[in-house]
Amino acid sequence: MTDTDIPEGFEPHLRESPLTEPWKPLYAKKTEKAVIIGLRLARPHTNGRGLIHGGLIAVLADNAMGYSCAQATSWTTSFVTISLSVDFVGSAEIGQWLAVESDVIRTGSTICFAQCLAKADDVVIARASGTFRVVPKKG
Repeated sequence: MTDTDIPEGFEPHLRESPLTEPWKPLYAKKTEKAVIIGLRLARPHTNGRGLIHGGLIAVLADNAMGYSCAQATSWTTSFVTISLSVDFVGSAEIGQWLAVESDVIRTGSTICFAQCLAKADDVVIARASGTFRVVPKKG
């Protein structure tokens, strides 16, 4: 994979996680209000039928919404997931670009609400919503 395969504005995602390690490389694009997570879909992202696994979509939706809540609060606090709901409305295949685009609905002192769309080559394949608890950052 070359850098030309990555849409403009996306850079290597710097947040490390043991869960997402096998799915590298992951990319991120920051906007004023959100963090969009993207990747080029490959075999490690598939289920037994060769389609992109719903678990991958759920994890990336959870990450994108949580990071977007952090972006909305200028990264001054951390968040943990209280609830996550995902509706799968399509499928994706190896080689497509998956982008998870979030929208923070409301951020309060203890809770953040967000939603997102997962798009494979700009076609919506899933939508998700999440509720996140504010966790003060440690020293």
